[in-house]
Amino acid sequence: MSFENAIGYMETAIFVIMAIASVLAVAVVVERAIIFIKNTKDSSFVLPEIIQTARKGDLSGAPKFSENYPENVYARFADFSSEHSKGGKESLGELMEGKMIGERVGFETRLSILNTLGNNAPFIGLLGTVFGVISAFYKLGTLGNAAGEVVMRTISQALLATAVGLAVAIPVVMANNYFTRKLKIIQSNLEILSKEFLASLSRKG
Repeated sequence: MSFENAIGYMETAIFVIMAIASVLAVAVVVERAIIFIKNTKDSSFVLPEIIQTARKGDLSGAPKFSENYPENVYARFADFSSEHSKGGKESLGELMEGKMIGERVGFETRLSILNTLGNNAPFIGLLGTVFGVISAFYKLGTLGNAAGEVVMRTISQALLATAVGLAVAIPVVMANNYFTRKLKIIQSNLEILSKEFLASLSRKG
């Protein structure tokens, strides 16, 4: 295998990797979007109702939310908190903290893939550009002055690799940031519910 052919194979491999990365990124974004939508559906009125129930001190009424909205993260958390409220405030606080960690881990699943792709796609594209520039200089040294048009065409193809890398990375980073912000909102709301349930137990005590 000649040096020129080896470089050509490497350039092709870079574009194949970027294509696979694009498909993987789309799959993860769609899957995570479905998870976030399902778990936060109807939250605009479920969350205030749970808070109102906790402030009334009626913790026994919390399980009705998970029955009506089994996939909603706040209804699920309310059901869990109500179920373990009889163990006392200190015990419930520890259990709710563990539950919040478990929910966060569930939401963070596969987000590391987006983070990895967003951080590394530009560098993979840049590597493709480096291979292209190497190929251009090799052709320039081999063909001499007659290689001008070939070299320019090779460099333009090399720069395309960087453009593809950025085209993959930018939307992936935007999607990852969106999911991260949504997760922070969910965590904050779960902490609010936790404080409401603990306050309700304190009033009852």
